[in-house]
Amino acid sequence: MTDQAQHLSLVDEEKDYFVEKDGLRYAGAHILVDLWGAENLTDKQYIDQMLQRAAEVAGATVLDSNLHQFSSSGGVSGVLLLAESHISIHTWPEREFAAIDIFMCGRCDPYRSVVVLKEAFKPDAIQVNEQKRGLLP
Repeated sequence: MTDQAQHLSLVDEEKDYFVEKDGLRYAGAHILVDLWGAENLTDKQYIDQMLQRAAEVAGATVLDSNLHQFSSSGGVSGVLLLAESHISIHTWPEREFAAIDIFMCGRCDPYRSVVVLKEAFKPDAIQVNEQKRGLLP
């Protein structure tokens, strides 16, 4: 391998945010979180703060936040754009339900975000499902 090829290989490795875990290599974990019997689903500012805290605790970098509150129900939908992907939320306060997606690559741990969300929204029940995105053969 030439010096230039070796250097490019090292640069590629430094920029590679794929996850290696349990013998698998993939782009990242996409966690789907359903919160039932949840609280604080109409407070847009609080939701933004908690999503940002969830990102921070997971080791992610927030690039931007865009949340919208619906006047009819008070529900909130939005997304935090992360350097490592995103966190999105959709709330149905009339059903005390929130659907949250957390997709993170690299060294981030999206499960740390789930702990923050449980504390923030105090659900009676929570369902968490994981999908490995970009799974390499």
